[in-house]
Amino acid sequence: MSSILLSVLSVYIFIVLGFMSKMSFKEQIDDKTITLINVYFLQVFLTFWGLLIRPIDINLLYAPSIYFVIIMLILILSALAAKKLFADKKEYSIATVAAIIGNTGNLGIPINIAIFGEESIPYTTVVNLVNVFFVYTFGVFYYSRGSFDAKTSLINIVKLPVLWAAIVAILLSVNHYEPSKVILNTLMMGAYASMTMQLFLFGIYLYGTKINEISKTLTLWVMGIKFILFPLITFVILYFIELDKMIKGIIFIEIMMPLAVANVNLASLYDCNPRVVTALVLISSIMFLGFIFVGVWVLDFL
Repeated sequence: MSSILLSVLSVYIFIVLGFMSKMSFKEQIDDKTITLINVYFLQVFLTFWGLLIRPIDINLLYAPSIYFVIIMLILILSALAAKKLFADKKEYSIATVAAIIGNTGNLGIPINIAIFGEESIPYTTVVNLVNVFFVYTFGVFYYSRGSFDAKTSLINIVKLPVLWAAIVAILLSVNHYEPSKVILNTLMMGAYASMTMQLFLFGIYLYGTKINEISKTLTLWVMGIKFILFPLITFVILYFIELDKMIKGIIFIEIMMPLAVANVNLASLYDCNPRVVTALVLISSIMFLGFIFVGVWVLDFL
């Protein structure tokens, strides 16, 4: 349990640094510039590195397929129900997609390693791949819809280089391309810079964010989906599926991850109440410290 807690706390050191930087330099730090550099440039390195660091095994695709079915089911339920509760376009976009975009990568992978060991890495990698595609397709669409029409939102998906980088990286991996050590090191530099900048950006947006000013309905809705509906539906589906117990556990733990900082990136990029999204990410991160231990306990019943 201590290794899980350490994995969480070590990630969020950079959030504190981002908060301190904004507190110290105020308007000298341009939030939007950092977002653009990260999303349009550094995350391309992160995508290539994440997908090329080890070959993609087609035999591993069963786990991410189940994960994809679950998140699409949650998306449909969330989109239909949220329409009746949230009249504001930006709140509706956040309510629909925020809880589904979890931190399956730089938090989910180390926590699964802490629980299941390094044999979990191939499975967490491909599950995270599904999450990446969800973020840069459905995530981009809904956050963009907070400020733009449907046609522009679809165009915004195509305009992001991360999606194309992922497609190219998958094709290279499937065709057994093995990058040299020099190329991998270069990609790794950009990848770690991207992950660090995401956490910094989260800290920057935390400065000046007032949690008590956020809609209580929106907060309860997002947290309810994240920590009640999402795990409950996942548990029911996994319970009735014949699958290796470790793989079931990995899928369940991945859906328990708190809201990803990618939510803040997209909300900032498309002007969809980024400070509200930042507060929701913070709340989910705090709640996660308690819910993760409940999640580990539930694994015995899968």
